[in-house]
Amino acid sequence: MPKLKTKSGVKKRFKLTATGKIKHGVAGKRHRLISHNAKYIRQNRGTTVLSKADTATVKAWAPYGLN
Repeated sequence: MPKLKTKSGVKKRFKLTATGKIKHGVAGKRHRLISHNAKYIRQNRGTTVLSKADTATVKAWAPYGLN
């Protein structure tokens, strides 16, 4: 069997925690932030853990795990 490829977007956007959960950055924080209020910018700072439903999809895109 040939090796499976990891989707290149997944390599760049997600990290695996020690317990196997997936961390991700919050979308919508790159530009045009003047249209967002300060509460939105403050609450979406840093990273969050991906939901359980989305975790299965992302793990399928990275068949050998994320480093």
